[in-house]
Amino acid sequence: MLGAVLFAWLAYSIYTQVLTKADLQTSLRQMLSTLRNKGGIALVVVLIGMLFNWGLEARKWQMLVKPLQKISFLRAFSAVLSGVSFSINTPNRIGEYGGRVLYLKNNRSKLKAIAATMVGSFSQLIVTIIFGLIGLMYYISKFTLVKGDNHFSSGFWEKILLGVLTVICVLIILLYFRLQIIVAIFEKIPFLRKARVFIQIIVRYSAGDLERLLLLSACRYMVFSAQYLILLDSLGVEMHWWQGFLMNAVIYLVMALVPTIAIAELGLRGKVSLYFMGLLSANSPAIIAATVGIWCINLLLPAILGSVLLLGIKIFKEK
Repeated sequence: MLGAVLFAWLAYSIYTQVLTKADLQTSLRQMLSTLRNKGGIALVVVLIGMLFNWGLEARKWQMLVKPLQKISFLRAFSAVLSGVSFSINTPNRIGEYGGRVLYLKNNRSKLKAIAATMVGSFSQLIVTIIFGLIGLMYYISKFTLVKGDNHFSSGFWEKILLGVLTVICVLIILLYFRLQIIVAIFEKIPFLRKARVFIQIIVRYSAGDLERLLLLSACRYMVFSAQYLILLDSLGVEMHWWQGFLMNAVIYLVMALVPTIAIAELGLRGKVSLYFMGLLSANSPAIIAATVGIWCINLLLPAILGSVLLLGIKIFKEK
């Protein structure tokens, strides 16, 4: 309920912001003209990118659950899509874990797989923060979010934020390569001790495994970043691709740090994209169209496919 209200408020805010744009008609004409020229090819490329995006995530999950159960890439891919369908209405997509583990055989493996899946999410978060920090450094050097006052200069609070996030990033990376610390915490806290057996899988990954997960996460990041930039270009948003990549990195950083659910995420993503991408281009209708488009292609479409696959899993079990 709260997510729907938040989405409605953000959507209305975006609507009024776009509607009051002075050259709205010009922007719409430019968007439609560019879309006619590039739209078909761009859509095909972005759809193929969606398969690569979730395919890389499936490969990560296949690696993560290997100590529990060897599964084929196709089964891992189906599990990932089913996880997306579960996550669509849960805070920060935590339902994703429940959707994936349905594809494993015994219940003990399913519980352990949740901890394994979190390691994959951990690797993706690290990549998001690293690229986000690079984007934030570019943003701070070119733009100002908070104006200066009598006590602090312009950009002061952005630099504080950059410093805090850098420290957090370093700590997260250290923890990522020392996952045994998490197991040790579970051993020392009485009410968590019984759950220790389900998280011990996280110490079975070697440094090489963790590095490969980071590499796959970085490749996936490049894929969904490229998807968004391609959509922006096909809709007539003119900017240098590297500037768009860096500002998009800040958008992903904000989205990673702000807790939300998928339906509200669309409104929040639109609002955040309008601000950061709006610094590079005044074509706000196209920015919103690309944001909605990438959300539908990378989240809504996989969720629909995952729901169909879940139906197949249910029928299989009944037989």
